[in-house]
Amino acid sequence: MAKDAPNWEGLLKWSLSHADGTQPQRHLSEEDRKWFTEAMQAQSVDVIKRMKEITQVMQTPEQVLEAQGVTPADIEDMLDELQEHVESIDMANDLHSIGGLVPLLGYLKNSHANIRAKAADVVTTIVQNNPRSQQLVMEANGFEPLLNNFASDTDVLARTKALSAITSLIRHNKPGISAFRLANGYAALRDALSSDNVRFQRKALNLIHYLLHENQADCNVVTDLGFPRIMIHLVSSEDSGVREAALQGLLELAQGKGNNDNDTNKSEEDEKLKQLLEERIRQISLMPGEDLAAAKEERQLLDSLWSTCSDEPCSLRERGLLVLPGEDDVLPLPPDVASKHFEPPLRAWAANRQASNNTPDPEKQLAPLLLGPAQEGHSSA
Repeated sequence: MAKDAPNWEGLLKWSLSHADGTQPQRHLSEEDRKWFTEAMQAQSVDVIKRMKEITQVMQTPEQVLEAQGVTPADIEDMLDELQEHVESIDMANDLHSIGGLVPLLGYLKNSHANIRAKAADVVTTIVQNNPRSQQLVMEANGFEPLLNNFASDTDVLARTKALSAITSLIRHNKPGISAFRLANGYAALRDALSSDNVRFQRKALNLIHYLLHENQADCNVVTDLGFPRIMIHLVSSEDSGVREAALQGLLELAQGKGNNDNDTNKSEEDEKLKQLLEERIRQISLMPGEDLAAAKEERQLLDSLWSTCSDEPCSLRERGLLVLPGEDDVLPLPPDVASKHFEPPLRAWAANRQASNNTPDPEKQLAPLLLGPAQEGHSSA
């Protein structure tokens, strides 16, 4: 494949030799013009044409591809390339127009876990901050295989990638959030929190926090499903990201807690939470300086959660550990190097002229400053 690689070095040398400023400009000969045009065209990629070729491969049955020597690794590489193309929102939306979205969603059901995971990864890129593609994926029934993979795939990577795709698909997407609720998505999130994979746990906790923040009425739903007990357990996780995300979820629950008929269980969970917070605060109080500084967000979350659940002030605040010395200091702005060295000539000339005009001339006599009324025969300054 080396012979097919772009000859960037040759193009660079050619460009520098014609624009290095050491020689007067000259007109290109027809031979040079033709060489440059052919070199650029050879390295240009028609993205739409290439996406159509990838679509054709995705539409080909798996058995046919295997018979032609195409391996699962080849499919993964192809999906990697497709993901690069659809990073552009326009190209992401065009994928549906050329018939590539539906076969891509079909790869979510592929027999190879890595292909299922990679297909979900591409979907994440397509729908991220893209309402049009979110709508297209929902209309193409892409939500169902994503939820199935998230809830029940045997491969944790495929589950994690499906969860990422769902998160991007339903973010700022009311129909997507409604579909997630109706499909019992919260139960799948609860199961995800019981996983041993901390990355999977973090992503699940982040989605829970987002959903509760968007609709506090869901606090009762997750409470009834037993989320508080699980998140209380995760506050003791060895992973700082999981701890912080669990504290964020508990804080959202505490702030949006509605009426619940089971007051006994509520009080028991509140007491467990308070005991856990006390223990975690004690552990943080014993941390060395570097670890204490690294736990800044966790300290703030503990204080906020304690203040929400208890009328007493948090001991972190009493011990002066909530805000460490120097954490609230405003950092000095970096020196303004750009304006001095890259200032437009006209602006620099005007500034220098103004400065010279403001410089007093020692040869000129200044009129005395009169503090009283002007005397006859004298002008007031």
